Amino acid sequence: MSILVLGGAGYIGSHMVDYLLEKTEEKVVVVDNLATGHRAAVHSGAKFYKGDLADQDFMRHVFADHPDIDAVIHFAAYSLVAESMAEPLKYFDNNTTGMIKLLEVMNEAKIKHIVFSSTAATYGMPKEMPIEESTPQHPINPYGESKLMMETIMRWSDQAYGIKFVPLRYFNVAGAKPDGSIGEAHSPETHLLPLVLQVAQGLRDKIMIFGNDYNTFDGTNVRDYVHPFDLAAAHLLALQYLREGNDSTAFNLGSSTGFSNLQILEAARKVTGKPIPADLADRRPGDPDILIASSEKARRLLGWQPQFDDIEKIIASAWAWHSSHPKGYD
Repeated sequence: MSILVLGGAGYIGSHMVDYLLEKTEEKVVVVDNLATGHRAAVHSGAKFYKGDLADQDFMRHVFADHPDIDAVIHFAAYSLVAESMAEPLKYFDNNTTGMIKLLEVMNEAKIKHIVFSSTAATYGMPKEMPIEESTPQHPINPYGESKLMMETIMRWSDQAYGIKFVPLRYFNVAGAKPDGSIGEAHSPETHLLPLVLQVAQGLRDKIMIFGNDYNTFDGTNVRDYVHPFDLAAAHLLALQYLREGNDSTAFNLGSSTGFSNLQILEAARKVTGKPIPADLADRRPGDPDILIASSEKARRLLGWQPQFDDIEKIIASAWAWHSSHPKGYD
């Protein structure tokens, strides 16, 4: 059988493709429009198609070329919170409408399994910590709202067409393939760890820490970090879960351990051996004090056991990528 990876040229998607080809006998098909992904990130063992999942004729062609595809792993969504606030219709069009068009073609092709990259942003600013799958979902930006709508669309498609799904809601993704061959390359970059490492590389003068008066032990935001290979393992386990005939359900993915911005900064200084100057800036609006996932359900039902459960190990893998690819894939 074959697995279709949508967005397989992106940061997490490229690690998923690499993981599947290294750890399984599965054939892998990749679809990516390269709007934010990189062709060079795609493992040579995968069959690559450049195109958009919302182009139904194109997707019909992909499925016709590979009639043995029995499952889809979906990473092809826009994911920048600030951009979603400025351009909400772009997010609802690509993320939500794209999901509808995809499911229509999947139903035509009788493909009944989809594992979907959802997000902790569906929870908004939760009042309980750690966050569980039953925590109320109240998104506070169009990105999170679009992902929640995608989950809802899949739920009704399951009821109507029997397309079984698993949304994986994860938090801060960090790290890279330890050999430095693939990693995180965004433009513009908005994630904390790559920005910190850009300072270590000398590409930035300093890192800005936004706020030191949060209700945390050192006053800076606390977040949960998970490595892309641990995410890849969870996606494969979720797919196996569906193939075994289990019902659709959601899982949180996280380390269950929070790290503050200052802890990330200090760990990066230790790993890189660089001073990494930092300045304090005002809080950003809408930033929760703490976001930590309970991944007990994934560990119990899927047997998920993260291998990169040490923040210094995660940072070291990211540093291997960034230090050897100062300009990303360019």
